Amino acid sequence: MTTLYDAPRCPYCARVRIALGEKGVPVETVQVSLDERPDFIFELNPPHGSVPVLERSRLIVPESSVIMEYLEELHPEPALMPAGPDDRALVRLAVERFPERLGDPYYDLYLGRPAGSPERLAGALAALDERLAADSFVAGASYTLADIAYVPWVLRAEARLGIDLSPYGSLAAWLGRLLERPAVAAERDLVAALEP
Repeated sequence: MTTLYDAPRCPYCARVRIALGEKGVPVETVQVSLDERPDFIFELNPPHGSVPVLERSRLIVPESSVIMEYLEELHPEPALMPAGPDDRALVRLAVERFPERLGDPYYDLYLGRPAGSPERLAGALAALDERLAADSFVAGASYTLADIAYVPWVLRAEARLGIDLSPYGSLAAWLGRLLERPAVAAERDLVAALEP
């Protein structure tokens, strides 16, 4: 059996939930409180005790991007990575650059860090909007792990930070396409149910 150590409000966990949903992989879920992390999560993923963590047989796999690629290799259908190495590299690059492109501006504002501002997040969303005006998806012409890597933060920017996505036409259209996918729609519903 595969076990996911998960926290509903964590967007990194959301990446894995969406990937599992896309692949149709059944998992047993263990909820972890981000406010009072249990000792076992520090044993599974030292030293920080962060989630998500996937456990399969005796293998422990932390880090959302690693877990997503691991799931892709275990369950290649439906494919969430392009066939060619050049296109795969573009997906990996988009995921690698996620923190500077969207993650840091989101967290700086959400957590009230000194670098955080609505304008900085707006700039990040505008850059993503421009990227999506050039291609239908984050890393090209097809839905991939790169889209899964970004969408949890876009959902949370809208629902938890009250960001209006309508000024970002290509981004809003992309989100609309993704919400047609049951795994992404399920994440939207989960985010809507989170406590403020």
